Amino acid sequence: MKNSEENKAVIGTIRTTGKGMGFVTVEGMKDAVIIEPDFVNHALNGDTVEIILTGQYFDSRPKRVGGKEGMTGQAGQVVKIIERAKMQFVGTLVQKDDKIWLTTDDRRMYVSILMLNAKPEDIGRKVLGKITDWKKEAIFPEGEVVQILGNKGDHETEMQSIILDRGIDTHFPPDVEKEAEVINKTEKPLRQEEIKKRMDFRDTVTMTIDPVDAKDFDDALSIKDVGNGDFEIGVHIADVSYYVREGTALDAEAAKRSFSVYLVDRTIPMLPEVLSNDLCSLNPNEDRFAFSAVFTMNMDGHIKTRWFGRSVIHSNKRFSYESAQDVLNAGKGDFFPELSTFNAIAKKLMKAKFANGAIEFEQDEVRFILDKNGKPLDVFKKERLETHKLVEEFMLLANREVAKFIYDNTKDTDNAGMYRNHDTPDGERIAELSLFIQALGYHLPVRQGKVTSQDINKLMLEIEGKPEESLIKTATIRSMAKAVYSPTSIGHFGLGFSFYTHFTSPIRRYPDLMVHRILASILSGNKKKVKDEHSIFRSIANHATEREIAASEAERASIKYKQVEYMTEHIGEQFDGIISGVTDWGLYVEDNRTKCEGMVPLRDLGDDFYIFNKKTYSVEGQRTKKKFRLGDKVRFKVMKADLDAKTLDYKLI
Repeated sequence: MKNSEENKAVIGTIRTTGKGMGFVTVEGMKDAVIIEPDFVNHALNGDTVEIILTGQYFDSRPKRVGGKEGMTGQAGQVVKIIERAKMQFVGTLVQKDDKIWLTTDDRRMYVSILMLNAKPEDIGRKVLGKITDWKKEAIFPEGEVVQILGNKGDHETEMQSIILDRGIDTHFPPDVEKEAEVINKTEKPLRQEEIKKRMDFRDTVTMTIDPVDAKDFDDALSIKDVGNGDFEIGVHIADVSYYVREGTALDAEAAKRSFSVYLVDRTIPMLPEVLSNDLCSLNPNEDRFAFSAVFTMNMDGHIKTRWFGRSVIHSNKRFSYESAQDVLNAGKGDFFPELSTFNAIAKKLMKAKFANGAIEFEQDEVRFILDKNGKPLDVFKKERLETHKLVEEFMLLANREVAKFIYDNTKDTDNAGMYRNHDTPDGERIAELSLFIQALGYHLPVRQGKVTSQDINKLMLEIEGKPEESLIKTATIRSMAKAVYSPTSIGHFGLGFSFYTHFTSPIRRYPDLMVHRILASILSGNKKKVKDEHSIFRSIANHATEREIAASEAERASIKYKQVEYMTEHIGEQFDGIISGVTDWGLYVEDNRTKCEGMVPLRDLGDDFYIFNKKTYSVEGQRTKKKFRLGDKVRFKVMKADLDAKTLDYKLI
């Protein structure tokens, strides 16, 4: 059936499945355009493509008993690949029909790559390969081996696979390393003429509070009692913009990377280590240049004055979160009065934040203990301490106030900023979330497709300490819009802030470096920008958002791999867990202690035929009427660990 949209050409980004289906998101269109495998025309996941709309799509495949409804929507066909997302892929070399192919780790890659320069002795090894040609009439692309990574299952091979498959660089170009070395050499000790230009906080009590294994220190806190119950609180951030200048190779490389990447066993820094771990880092007992946000406030967290500017500081103490918490718990120790005051004010800031609509989204994180070869000896949930929240509240304060200051000083001239936006949730996703929560016995009011942050917070309080707490939090987060970088501000729904930016981590995030430059420009009185600044800033913001996704995917992949590897040593053992997902093919179960998630196929549930009920997020035996629901506590046995697929198979006891 034809419609007025048929044969209309539009441009969008395609997402593919391992079976070759494509889904193209187009700006201005609510739903993705569905592309059948025969019409994907060599487009790969993430490519920017031109498509034509070809009418309505109806899924003609027979529906499985208890399965999902068939897809319907706008159908399309790829007619042009405008820009490839990537041409290099990590995978395993396999032999078939006297030819050597690359079977990729990327599960959205729906074809193997014929490797023209692969050697027989490398069959079975992991490599980085690139597509060199894909003729229009050819089913498979041709490629060549770029780098031999090593044997499957080796720790270093697998970590390199995760990194390289997401386009993350592990080495800096020689000119970038040289620039960093020159800066490190020529800027020590700090220049006296520069110190004189800055606000001097070296006599103010200052400290850093970071993870115990941190090597770079972006932020420090200072405190001074100024009388009448008021305190001068300084949030001091490494002044990276003083050292990393626009137009340099160092800046170009930082912009390209956009983020430091954190895997289970390593950090891949945005800046060379002579800067990130030394000159830019706010190391203890050393003078350092900072960009500061300083507030005069009382014990209730009420801000009376604020000041932004370049400074010089001297950190008196390097705390870990744990060592600072020990001081608070003991009620004595190094800088106890200062830590106690920070903590009291932070609690007031947190209370005000939630009263203004911020959503409490704390989630469990895991930590690994690895041996010298990278083998996981243990994995456990990280404990979230008061000191984590203490630091977080002052960082949020600085980010919020800097964002408002930039907006107030640029709105009249329509200048661009670099904001961290979090849009209001999509109505359909919120409706689905409400049904999901209802199936678990809770209620989330949805009015005209909208939900308030206050109602979400009320739900978060209601589920606190319940077995299904983590599941509901995860589902709620997934229903939210993704936070993104943008040159224009729309506010941050999750935090309840009208204005928000990232100012506090320029060592590891390029958008923060941009914010420092914008702030410095405003403070110097230079508010005029080039005419095309919005398009330049938008390009930087979009690239940063993409690289943030890649960094997050790499981190999650390294965690998942090590969780599966950990469980390979526990095949046949029993654990306690919770049903974390229910589908028409099986149950997903998450181990309580390690957070390792595995699947129990429906066929393995026993001598009954189980059907998935999507309204109640449960499966029910047709004969016994036995039910398994999302959030149910279960005991399970580990049956299989597949490191290639990064999957675990469990069996309920």
